[in-house]
Amino acid sequence: MDRNLNDYLRLFIRSFIQGLIIIGPLAITVWVIWSVVFSIDNLVPSVSEKFPGLVFFIVIFGTTFIGFFGNKFIIGRLIVDGVDYVLEHIPGIKFIYTSLKDVLGSFVGDKKKFNVPVWVKTNEAPEIWRIGFLTQSDMSVVDLEHMIAVYLPHSYAVSGWVIITKFNNIKEVTGMSAAEAMKFAVSGGVAGFHSDDNVFKAPE
Repeated sequence: MDRNLNDYLRLFIRSFIQGLIIIGPLAITVWVIWSVVFSIDNLVPSVSEKFPGLVFFIVIFGTTFIGFFGNKFIIGRLIVDGVDYVLEHIPGIKFIYTSLKDVLGSFVGDKKKFNVPVWVKTNEAPEIWRIGFLTQSDMSVVDLEHMIAVYLPHSYAVSGWVIITKFNNIKEVTGMSAAEAMKFAVSGGVAGFHSDDNVFKAPE
């Protein structure tokens, strides 16, 4: 009887853990989306009380309209360029604006910067390689001849760090797209490409 009870208990625990694996990512995703919608709605409390979600959709569609108008029409491009010029020349604000603009432009849009994944040798003995993204292929303008800049993202974070190394310390990543390489880096190596049959064994 005790043995059957223990079997049922182990089955319950295994099933509960599997349930967490299935529900966890979905629940967190729903929670993040809900938090964003709720936060944006609270910007205009009186409207959000009568029409929940309205402010959120106005922000989303308004942003989409600005992007379309600014790209497809000359007058829209002129307005966007004018605002961009003003913000880039206001003391104090220009540092915040240009930094955010560069970061966003690195991840999205037509001028993405993190599109050349590379393996970087960061240690010789023992030999250690890390995955990163080539951001500057020529550092001679700052008197660093034959050097390059590589961005190394942190796992499970939106942060990272930049290293300056010699060109012969890197090699191009093959078999993965830039998106897959970023997923591999930030997931701690468990996504992007993987095998479900990982075992600890010496290579033949």
